[in-house]
Amino acid sequence: MRKRQLGKSELYISQVGLGCMSLGTEEKHALSLIDAAIEQGINYFDTADLYDFGRNEELVGKAIKHRRKDIILATKVGNRWKDDKTGWSWDPSKAYIKEAVKQSLLRLQTDYIDLYQLHGGTIEDNIDETIEAFEELKLEGVIRYYGISSIRPNVIKEYLKKSSIISIMMQYSLLDRRPEEWFSLMKENGVSVIARGPLAKGLLTEKPLSLKLLDKGYLSYSKGELEKQLVELENVDTHHSMTELALQYCLYQDAIGTVIPGASKIQQLIENATAGSGVPLDPQTYEKLQQLTKLDKYEQHR
Repeated sequence: MRKRQLGKSELYISQVGLGCMSLGTEEKHALSLIDAAIEQGINYFDTADLYDFGRNEELVGKAIKHRRKDIILATKVGNRWKDDKTGWSWDPSKAYIKEAVKQSLLRLQTDYIDLYQLHGGTIEDNIDETIEAFEELKLEGVIRYYGISSIRPNVIKEYLKKSSIISIMMQYSLLDRRPEEWFSLMKENGVSVIARGPLAKGLLTEKPLSLKLLDKGYLSYSKGELEKQLVELENVDTHHSMTELALQYCLYQDAIGTVIPGASKIQQLIENATAGSGVPLDPQTYEKLQQLTKLDKYEQHR
């Protein structure tokens, strides 16, 4: 598994990581998935305090505690569960972040987090206070680096201008190319993209077309447009599977630090890792994929 430097940091992460949200809550199964990921050369694991009311962090922590030094561990903060667990509220305050990190460390059974990410954000937040919280945690040695998980251009630009983030997590795939507008700005600032959803909810995999089509289409694609698009993509390249095309398309750009498809089955995980470790796209195939697919832009939060 090839590795990439995350931003300007000292973190070198597998170019395919594991988005841990899909691990489930059954311990034996979750631990077997993480073991399989490590066997495939994956060293980047991305969780969040929100997932399964903290259970996800507990499972990840248990799986990696005896090999912590070999793992790049990422989690997220900012979404605060209500007492009755019926939903959550947004809280990017310094006080909450500094309390929440203590709880994440306990669940993860570690004394430091490699990458601590703000799990959202709006332009109405007190961004300076949020940054101050992360910077203090860095000084305290509780976190090594921090980043944000956001698709809002106005929020992204504020953090690029004011903070020392090393990464921005964004949904990115062949069917959602909106982040490409910001790649050059991120590179100028020494910040990498962590690409979530690179397989577009399974649309960009080997599943039969009849099982992939959604009644309402996908993002700006109507159902008819989506069917046409997927057929065109399946006919692009005879040397790559659809999963390989999807992951290698994202990895073609060096602005991408890693892609983090989720996996709920070991075979799925192995297929993702193999596809992301495969032969990179040649420029002609990459350009063909760009010609075939939409280049939408974020219309809100600009």
